[in-house]
Amino acid sequence: MSAALRDRLDAATAELDPPFAVVDLTAFRTNAAELRARAAGRPIRVASKSVRCRALLSAALAEPGFAGIMAFTLPEAVWLARSGHPDVLVAYPSVHRAALAELSDETLAERITVMIDSPEQLDLIDSVLPSNRPPVRVCLELDASWRPLFGAAHIGVRRSPLHTPAQLARAARTVVARPGFRLVGVMAYEAHIAGLQDHPPGRPLYGALLRRIQHVSRSELAARRTAAVDAVRQVAELEFVNGGGTGSVHSTAAEPAVTEIAAGSGLYGPATFDGYAAWRPHPAAFFALPVVRRPAPGVVTVLGGGWVASGVPRGDRLPRPTLPAGLRYVGTEGAGEVQTPLTGPGVRELAIGDRVWFRHAKAGELCERVDELHLVDGDRIVDTVPTYRGEGHAFL
Repeated sequence: MSAALRDRLDAATAELDPPFAVVDLTAFRTNAAELRARAAGRPIRVASKSVRCRALLSAALAEPGFAGIMAFTLPEAVWLARSGHPDVLVAYPSVHRAALAELSDETLAERITVMIDSPEQLDLIDSVLPSNRPPVRVCLELDASWRPLFGAAHIGVRRSPLHTPAQLARAARTVVARPGFRLVGVMAYEAHIAGLQDHPPGRPLYGALLRRIQHVSRSELAARRTAAVDAVRQVAELEFVNGGGTGSVHSTAAEPAVTEIAAGSGLYGPATFDGYAAWRPHPAAFFALPVVRRPAPGVVTVLGGGWVASGVPRGDRLPRPTLPAGLRYVGTEGAGEVQTPLTGPGVRELAIGDRVWFRHAKAGELCERVDELHLVDGDRIVDTVPTYRGEGHAFL
């Protein structure tokens, strides 16, 4: 990160008191363009959990090549659909009865697609909605994990129980046979390919091994996904087949069976993506914390800082002190809830009252900490927009 970027962010936000968060619109738009190029003509469905701001969801969808939202909860999808978004896919099954009841509204039923991987989920929906409802749009999730050694090993996240083409086809027949449902899509999220750093700093052997595993798994999934989609298309016409994530846009787009790509984190360019080999988005989202103490020579303390990301608890889940360059955590304290000491060569540039600019390890989770995002263009703030939290929503 350059000193010029720090100067620009400091100048744009000079009148603000930290903590606060900003999104650099130049980097945001550049990332959108690069995602579009990597998708090679496939439309990109924006993953809302990685954005969590309606204004920036709309900004992404206004970019060429972006269409539709992938929501993370059904209550969120209802809110977005009522806001006017016409195509919202819920990425995870929902048992939220009040939100399911909203699907009796014909407009919402047309705009929202729910995720299914079990007949029990259909039973639950039937228990909530009347039989004379509009058809509920359904997407089936194919589990994308790799299970070598005849299933003795499991590489990837544990999502859907539908792993084989035969299992997916059987689920498709179940949906089609149930009154009140309409099968419209298939999704498979290859989290072990799209969501893992394949070039982690300081771990070259691990990175090389992971890239090899991803290469083999990618080939296995491409063949299995093609067979599964072919099997489902014999049961029902599909409107879409969704796959991918920011870390696998280019490879997923090469699969003929996939009709659209999911991506969202790449718009903000969080710190986790510094450890990817194929593509590193431009950092666009930052948050600032103030220097409040100099407790010892070579150490400054900022107020707050413990904005830790979800996932396996490791050092790469911590926010990254980015500007000025040359800052690192004190090993015995890390990122604290109320205060965070920092050391390193960058401390020499800091005085009481200065800002330290951080990047969150993940994308949308930053928005759970702030009510608004200041949108920076050049060296000025051009707009301030609410996050989900700022609009009074905490969906998870």
